Amino acid sequence: MLFNSIDFAIFLPIVFTLYWVLRNQLKLQNLLIVIASYIFYGMWDWRFLFLILFSTVVDYTMGILIERNDSKNKKKLFLWISILVNLGFLGYFKYSNFFLENFVYAFSFLGQDLKFRGLEIVLPVGISFYTFQTLSYTIDVYRKKLSPTKDFIAFSAFVSFFPQLVAGPIERATHLLPQFYRKRKFDYELAVNGMRQILWGLFKKVVIADNCAQFANQIFNNYEDYSGSTLILGAVFFTFQIYGDFSGYSDIAIGISRLFGFDLMRNFAYPYFSRDIAEFWRRWHISLSTWFRDYLYIPLGGSRGGMWMKIRNTFIIFLVSGFWHGANWTFIIWGALNALYFLPLLLGGKNRNHLEVVAYDKSLPSFKEILQIGVTFGLTVFAWIFFRAENLGHAFGYISRIFHKTIFSVPAIVKDCKQILILLIFFLIIEWLGRRKHFALEFEKGDHRFLKWTLYSLIVLLIGLFMQTEETPFIYFQF
Repeated sequence: MLFNSIDFAIFLPIVFTLYWVLRNQLKLQNLLIVIASYIFYGMWDWRFLFLILFSTVVDYTMGILIERNDSKNKKKLFLWISILVNLGFLGYFKYSNFFLENFVYAFSFLGQDLKFRGLEIVLPVGISFYTFQTLSYTIDVYRKKLSPTKDFIAFSAFVSFFPQLVAGPIERATHLLPQFYRKRKFDYELAVNGMRQILWGLFKKVVIADNCAQFANQIFNNYEDYSGSTLILGAVFFTFQIYGDFSGYSDIAIGISRLFGFDLMRNFAYPYFSRDIAEFWRRWHISLSTWFRDYLYIPLGGSRGGMWMKIRNTFIIFLVSGFWHGANWTFIIWGALNALYFLPLLLGGKNRNHLEVVAYDKSLPSFKEILQIGVTFGLTVFAWIFFRAENLGHAFGYISRIFHKTIFSVPAIVKDCKQILILLIFFLIIEWLGRRKHFALEFEKGDHRFLKWTLYSLIVLLIGLFMQTEETPFIYFQF
């Protein structure tokens, strides 16, 4: 079920109404969330509900066994059972064909022509997201950061919570799970704020992402026919497509959660206004970046060792992050490229230079900041080419075609995409004005009432005018 579908427009008000009718029955509210979440996920493919249920049962049980046993070896055993079960499912469904194909390819160098037909495996939607979410629970129980829950319904609701089930944010058990233990009261101001964030998320998705996707797909799929300047424009369109699509999903998920009295972690913080790659990664897909930091980078030694250890750990994090996104060498190269971008900052000790949003106490950035943002954005656009490409041949072919004398020509499709370029300018202005807030339409009570409603009306109008006639899935559903 898609957030931008008629089905969800019917589903959400029904669940919302039933939920608050049960406002004095905490366990029934949690049970309703579980049922609603399973219906929500089952609309894609009901067969994969057993994966969520099985993962829920395993991690719930392992958490209790970790606490009950005094033996450190037994605690480790139960932790590893949780890790292997969850990563085993993820590895089978997501990476089986990748490893088999590369195994066959490796043998071809030895003159062995192995016949291989890809396994017909359907990737469960959102498996990378809920797998990491459940793993955070057992790891934190093992680390004694969290007491294991005895409430199976609350834990099931935590694992399957439908607003963020299939594309995040990847919540920590320490943050989200306790919210299922507490009685929730309807908060009008919180709900209104949630509606604003849902509206902005829908605008990002159906106006920015979906319309950029039309041109990005056209250019990437036929790159041999276009000039270098047009290919640059295609990469820029994909850059905004993936941001609008993924951050739009996160905004909608966070906004819906607020309607039900829940607080989800922030997942994006205006990453394209970053002044270096380190700042970009503090602002892009925050829930995944911090997950890898806490559960992989720090256990590997983090920044405590010498420079060689820092470099090694940095490359591990970025390569694993790339591989998390998909079973394709393009994602691994994308991760390695970002690691290379990050390396000069790490070596120079400048990876923590920009912790506050750009021009926080000013209306406009300085000339130096504009240059920094421009360089960082350019590097990011280049890296996204690998992310978007179907394979390495596609990526290198696209890039080689960019560096042609036609790079200085006027893009061939510029006349066709005037509307989306104007919309991108409007989008960037609103994002810039709202950069000090958690999302661009977050207003204080009583702030410029007329201007607020004018802006809301304009956004609703633009959604109506530019929404695609067909429902379009979110990019990150494939991960």
